[in-house]
Amino acid sequence: MSSGFENMSLLHPWFLVGIPLVWLFFIVKKRKGDTANIVWTKNVVNANKVRMMISKMVDWLIPVALTFLLVALARPLLFFNEEKVKADGIDIVMAMDLSASMLTQDFRPDRLTVAKQIAKDFVGNRAYDRLGVVIFAGESFTLCPLTTTHDIVYGFIDEIRPGMLEDGTAIGMGLATSLNALKNSTSKSRIIILLTDGENNAGSISPITAAEMATSMGVRVYTVAMGKTGIYQSPVSISPDGEYIFAPRKLELDPSLLVDIAKQTNGKFYRAESEEELQNIYDEIDQLEKTKVEINVFRRQSEYFRPFVLLGLFFLLSYFMIRFLFLKRYLQ
Repeated sequence: MSSGFENMSLLHPWFLVGIPLVWLFFIVKKRKGDTANIVWTKNVVNANKVRMMISKMVDWLIPVALTFLLVALARPLLFFNEEKVKADGIDIVMAMDLSASMLTQDFRPDRLTVAKQIAKDFVGNRAYDRLGVVIFAGESFTLCPLTTTHDIVYGFIDEIRPGMLEDGTAIGMGLATSLNALKNSTSKSRIIILLTDGENNAGSISPITAAEMATSMGVRVYTVAMGKTGIYQSPVSISPDGEYIFAPRKLELDPSLLVDIAKQTNGKFYRAESEEELQNIYDEIDQLEKTKVEINVFRRQSEYFRPFVLLGLFFLLSYFMIRFLFLKRYLQ
């Protein structure tokens, strides 16, 4: 449940018309001079300057008091909205390829940087879902278990960098690890978004075997083949100081395996050859996997005139105490 201050309204707003009239009357009266006040101030000619200043300023408490009282008469109301949210959330694991080829510069600045940013945008759209992150290269690892705390997911995605895992592309291992992250899930809908830019060349679990496991668990897998075909700057080796050495390489990708995985698990295969296409893919998945959310909104109102009444009475009382007790006693 969440609640928040929505707005304020006035039950009798026409009372506010009196506020400028009060101030206009008071200012005009001050300029012309009030006879009674002039007579009274003759008694304080010999008073010190501080008391003289107080005697001149005390009358301003009257319009201030009347202003607060007129606001109170206008009956301010505070409106609050309370929401009761019932959501059948979806459990989503994002499996991201972390092989060295993800640093290829056919995307700007590279594939991995773009994939991370768009994944974070996707997380931000899934307010009621649990999300987790799995990374894979020559091996696989659950980087972030399923959680509804999206700031945690953002933090783990930011930490993803090449070299965290042994190099290679173990698609079957990445898929199996993602399934393991979902094994205790009780959600009615469970999906995996598996993003890679290469063909399976490592790991002890066959991608087809992992896909069969996903089918038996009722998990849909959306597969994304990321990258262009052609010659682009791509890592070819690692220097002694651990830096990747880049050189032009001819890149190709056979997506048939990813197509089969998606088809077998009742998911969908996508090909992303640009940042815009990758963004559109995540947007489409976001639309396909809509979370069922039931929101009941309750509106309540609260009277807010009492503080204004108290302030008005405070300034009126202050006026009479200063005018007829303090000043009359010490300035006569």
